[in-house]
Amino acid sequence: MTRYATIKSTGRYIPEIEVSNDELRERFAHIPHFVSKMEESSAITTRWWAPDDWATSDLALPAARQALERAGRAPEEVDLIILGTDSPDYTTPATSVVLQHKLGAVNAGTFDVGCACASFPTGLTIAAGMIATNPSLETVLVVGVYLMHKLAAPDDPMIFFYGDAAGAAVLGPAEAPGFVSSASQAGGEYHGYWGIYAGGTYEPATEQAVREGRTQVRMVERYPPEINHEGWPRLVRRLAANGGFNVEDIDLAIFTQVRKPSIELVMADLGLPMERAHTVMEKWGYTGSACVPIAFDDAIEQGKAKSGDLVVFVGSGVGYNQAGAAFRLA
Repeated sequence: MTRYATIKSTGRYIPEIEVSNDELRERFAHIPHFVSKMEESSAITTRWWAPDDWATSDLALPAARQALERAGRAPEEVDLIILGTDSPDYTTPATSVVLQHKLGAVNAGTFDVGCACASFPTGLTIAAGMIATNPSLETVLVVGVYLMHKLAAPDDPMIFFYGDAAGAAVLGPAEAPGFVSSASQAGGEYHGYWGIYAGGTYEPATEQAVREGRTQVRMVERYPPEINHEGWPRLVRRLAANGGFNVEDIDLAIFTQVRKPSIELVMADLGLPMERAHTVMEKWGYTGSACVPIAFDDAIEQGKAKSGDLVVFVGSGVGYNQAGAAFRLA
């Protein structure tokens, strides 16, 4: 009997500490019009931060619990946890194993996916492939989580983009195809543009590296806008070709939630009405590895995603990495 993988449920968690654009206008008053320009180019009006004593695994926990509850699964029934983030609890061990412990998923294996904001679509694809080929996997938890503001300098203007959040999905086997196709692409020549460049083997976290801010996230050079404006449509068309469907068949498209005008440009390029996309950066900010799953969960909550719909997920992360997955909803 052929095994297929489908999305059983979703969950999300948005922390409670709001940091509005007005607060950032005061913080960055020495940079005239900076926040207003960023707001106009992104549509981000606010963001929400976790408490100072929280780690990334703490942020992931309520989203994971909600997704499992909606799927009617206990933590002990989880077979595998796949967690995507580029703001981990530690360099090592993996954040997924910390979440496994906090969740009480005592029977689950775990691993992290580390392709930044492309991690969640990548995790969905991995989960679907493993479910389809491994009869022992019944319940797989995929989590995308982001706590980047803690890794940024408080006086870095790019903190405008960093909202904290976590999103999760429970996947399991089904009699009909849920997973349809996947595609990925990358441009490693941009790996030095935006990141945390000390604390690994390239440059360990020496006293000098910490003092000079190299253990904090920073933008070194701005990414060319065509990376997303041209890369996302190309990825969606590859998803369609790989999955044997037409672009116009797509019912809902979830893109990385960093700039709303970028999504509008891409949807126009694809010939799809903006109503078939969903955006949440306006109310939650840019939430990195969490933005795709929380946008999907919000779309379900608002009735924009329903059984039978063809949904494409496209994530774009620093490096750069881009990944897409297409699913037919159960």
